[in-house]
Amino acid sequence: MLFVDVARIYVKAGDGGDGAVSFRREKYIPAGGPDGGDGGDGGDIVFVASEDLHTLMDFRYKKKFVAGNGENGRGNKMFGKRGEDLIIKVPPGTVIRDEDTGLVLADLREPGQRKVIARGGRGGKGNVHFATPTRQAPKFARQGQKGQERKLVLELKSIADVGLVGFPNVGKSTILSILSSARPKIADYHFTTLKPNLGVVRVRNEKSFIMADIPGIIEGAHKGVGLGLEFLRHIERTRLLIHVLDISGSEGRDPVEDFNLINTELKSYSEKLAARPQIIAANKMDVTGAEENLKRVRDALEPAGYKVFPVSAAQARGFEPLLDEVIRMLSELPEPEPIEEEADPDFLADRIAGEPFNITRDEDEFVVSGPAVDKLLGMVNLDDYESLQYFQRMLRRLGIIDALRDAGIRDGDSVRLNDFSFEFIE
Repeated sequence: MLFVDVARIYVKAGDGGDGAVSFRREKYIPAGGPDGGDGGDGGDIVFVASEDLHTLMDFRYKKKFVAGNGENGRGNKMFGKRGEDLIIKVPPGTVIRDEDTGLVLADLREPGQRKVIARGGRGGKGNVHFATPTRQAPKFARQGQKGQERKLVLELKSIADVGLVGFPNVGKSTILSILSSARPKIADYHFTTLKPNLGVVRVRNEKSFIMADIPGIIEGAHKGVGLGLEFLRHIERTRLLIHVLDISGSEGRDPVEDFNLINTELKSYSEKLAARPQIIAANKMDVTGAEENLKRVRDALEPAGYKVFPVSAAQARGFEPLLDEVIRMLSELPEPEPIEEEADPDFLADRIAGEPFNITRDEDEFVVSGPAVDKLLGMVNLDDYESLQYFQRMLRRLGIIDALRDAGIRDGDSVRLNDFSFEFIE
């Protein structure tokens, strides 16, 4: 079965509950004051990297995820219950993108990492908040805000210290099975490995590392030929590559030519990936003609700085020197940097940029309305200081401040965006 390393899903955070319109109804108090409670906030959509998962296979069958809505407020100043967060588990190494913008919202590299990807809507205020000396019985309350929703692309990039690369049938799966506890299915046909197999390699000095058998790459993989483009993603995070060559030249292949072809594919896909250090595992040394080809490979590659280790997966021979070199190199290599920089999911000015807004006058108040305002207010929590700062920055980035100036606003004038009002200060 084809390994699913890319999935597209829809997520929606919970809507905030509505504030209540209610008045005290107590004995001997026929006309009590307002006591409508606030609605509860909607639940968030939270992604967590879990060691229990290794693929995105589950997302083939379920593609819609919705968090709990906040409860409506009630009388007697009773607040609605907050909606339940929805926790979505993904394998470590999962990158989460916003499908509309392509921006990276989360890069969950380590087990236990978590990220709020869609925030629940704020609960509406009950009518108890709207009483004033001149309006003692407000018959209105604020509705809860809608939860954020978005389409996401999940992309799994397997986490491994060492990646085995090479053409199909050069012996990568067998080598992995010898060196680790992994037991990949092995068969003698091209593209037999249809997903990266991961194994933990332990050596005698109690050092260990994770090795991935990367599926066979064919010429043109970086252009999407065959299965290559999907599989090349899995080696982006490795720190070191073991390049397995069929040193026997079976199937009429030339090991030096194979080495160059695979590296051309790597470079075409990712310059960073092509720059990863490589060790050469010259496999199938037990086959006739291997010694002659080994000399040619060493003559061609060792002057360029590549270390060549003759091994035989069929006879499980020659691996100790190779493992010693892997451990030595891993101890000196830095941890890989994140593949891509995360965007701020609270939240993407690009999602609102270009959305229309209108500015009108309502007596002495400037009123800003339209889709840009609706989306912006749905993205912020105006009771939170950092979120309020973000809101102020967004007003500038969206051009609302400049438009207010053009409309003649002055210091101290009142501005209203839906139900939210503030005093304009230059």
